[in-house]
Amino acid sequence: MPEDLDLRPARGGVRVTVQKLGTALSTMVLPNIGAFIAWGLITALFIETGWVTLVGDALGYDGGYGLVEHFGGWGAGAEGTGIVGPMISYLLPILIGYAGGRMVYDDTVRGGVVGAIATIGAVTGADVPMFLGAMVMGPLGGWSMKRLDLLWQDKIRPGFEMLVNNFAAGIWGMVLAIVGYVVAGPFVEAFSTAAEKVVDFLVDNSLLPLTSVFVEPAKVLFLNNAINHGVFTPLGTAEATRDGESILFLIEANPGPGLGLLLAFAVFGSGVARASAPGAAIISFVGGIHEIYFPYVLMKPKLILAVVAGGMAGVATNLVFGSGLRAPAAPGSIIAVLIQSPVGSLVGVIASVVAATGVTFAVAAVLLRLDRSGSDDLAAATADMESRKGRSSVASAVLGRTPAAPTGTGQIRSIVFACDAGMGSSAMGASVLRKKVREAGFDSVTVVNKAISSLTDTVDLVVTHQDLTERAMQRTPSAIHVSVDSFMASPRYDDVVEMLRQGAAGAGSPAPAPSTGITDEAGPTTGRDGSRHTDDTSRVSAPAVLALDSIVLEGRAATRDAAIEEAGQLLVAEGAVPDAYVLAMHDRERSVSTYMGNGLAIPHGTDEAKRLVLRTAISYVRYPASVTWDGERRAEFVVAVAGTGDDHLRVLSRLAKIFVDPEQVEQLRLAQTPEQVHALLDGVRPG
Repeated sequence: MPEDLDLRPARGGVRVTVQKLGTALSTMVLPNIGAFIAWGLITALFIETGWVTLVGDALGYDGGYGLVEHFGGWGAGAEGTGIVGPMISYLLPILIGYAGGRMVYDDTVRGGVVGAIATIGAVTGADVPMFLGAMVMGPLGGWSMKRLDLLWQDKIRPGFEMLVNNFAAGIWGMVLAIVGYVVAGPFVEAFSTAAEKVVDFLVDNSLLPLTSVFVEPAKVLFLNNAINHGVFTPLGTAEATRDGESILFLIEANPGPGLGLLLAFAVFGSGVARASAPGAAIISFVGGIHEIYFPYVLMKPKLILAVVAGGMAGVATNLVFGSGLRAPAAPGSIIAVLIQSPVGSLVGVIASVVAATGVTFAVAAVLLRLDRSGSDDLAAATADMESRKGRSSVASAVLGRTPAAPTGTGQIRSIVFACDAGMGSSAMGASVLRKKVREAGFDSVTVVNKAISSLTDTVDLVVTHQDLTERAMQRTPSAIHVSVDSFMASPRYDDVVEMLRQGAAGAGSPAPAPSTGITDEAGPTTGRDGSRHTDDTSRVSAPAVLALDSIVLEGRAATRDAAIEEAGQLLVAEGAVPDAYVLAMHDRERSVSTYMGNGLAIPHGTDEAKRLVLRTAISYVRYPASVTWDGERRAEFVVAVAGTGDDHLRVLSRLAKIFVDPEQVEQLRLAQTPEQVHALLDGVRPG
């Protein structure tokens, strides 16, 4: 897997590494479960023994066979003209490859497209469903494209970005598709063939139930995604393509063991465990959230024997009946299990769930009756589970337990300033916060800006506008969250620095001494005395982004929307953007406010509108009487921004450095001519 997935066996060892791998695999598969369900339903209708044939036979109508041949393609084989074959051979692997590429390349469509192109090579290079190949080629495509883009980032002449980016993606996608066809396809086909032989050996010798000895403990340790989506889903799909169903889909997803365990607690448990078990049983069995029963096992580790026995009973029952599912049941809800059950396997599947439930219940009941003196501290077990998992759990809600808020005493190594699009607001906020962090001497702490949609639960601290904090917490539940109402001068930035100091002290390291200056990769160096030092050569060579004609000292707008229009039309007049970009500026404002604090607003377009920008430019409008922006907040300076590539990030970073300085803000307030404003903002350059 690419290094961007951060699968190194760091503090958590091998277990954490496998958990991260499982998370990556599930991130590729779970968003596409709807497509798996669609394929499973189509297969259920149009296989030769499917619902269409059965209903047709029951009604004495033999036309069903024509529908089966036409839609299912079974008359011409799985690769025929129907729907079933193309979906399993092309659609599902390409969707997985797209999701993998997008996941690795910062949740961008560009990464997804290159991942999909790379996947099609593996798909066409083998005769088996290429899910394993997609799980490799998709992330590889996104990761390698990201690395290549970094090579020429900021080196493309303005106006040629789209040309270079499109041809780079096309050429590199072609190379990866050829590699996938020549290498990945044959390799995965050989691996799948060997794995199928192992599974066939286990089935032929009635040894498949032994897999529960490994699967059930792995679920409690949160390794189930790696096993289920990394092994059972691709192998099961290949088997289902050949036989119409697969027992492998029910080895991990069977909801019976969890139901049996929780029913045993409801009858023979005590205290909070007994009171919470009925509700947890419904969530596990119907909702398919199996993790809710993990704390009950961790509380009494002997109960792992119960779920292992139940899992083995379920697998053995499916072996006896020859039953399985058409497609993965995700989540492992009884509803999903029944929907994916072929008509001829319904009895066996139901019997396997009943057997798993009954055996788990019986073994757990005996263990609970024999172990009445053991700990029943379910809250402590839940906390232990969440510490193992690295995030909060739905079990906390069932127990009525509120996860403890972070104290800020742990070491913070990564900070993300997140906003809706990851562009304007967060770029400026990150720049201001980065300056404070580096002034405090924490040079090793990273401060970056991202869109909320691209957040992953691996960051230590997340800063967001107070209106976006709840969304950010859903993406990163285990991070420390700090809410701000002003991007330029929030007192919460000082709180973040204090958290860093506490973390350093808690780790036994002295807090670093304040640095004598800050060198920001996006701007000039600022000394402790407030003086600014800029490389003269870069200032001369960098293209100007603020024209004198784009500076207005007395704006005429009286409302926020009118101010956005006035500043935006200055960009249009300079030939930097078309009128459509101004409309996107209004769309962006309706999504999340661009008011930064210190009287500054920076309206800019949506992420999708970046393609409209012809060249990097800003406009400046001052409103001496100020304009009401958000409720009581008033904007005195409105700076509209349009940037190609990543220019907007550097422009916003340098604007932040100017407007965070009260002296420079006062100079802008007192400026009498456009030339004076231009001289003050001369450092705002993309290069």
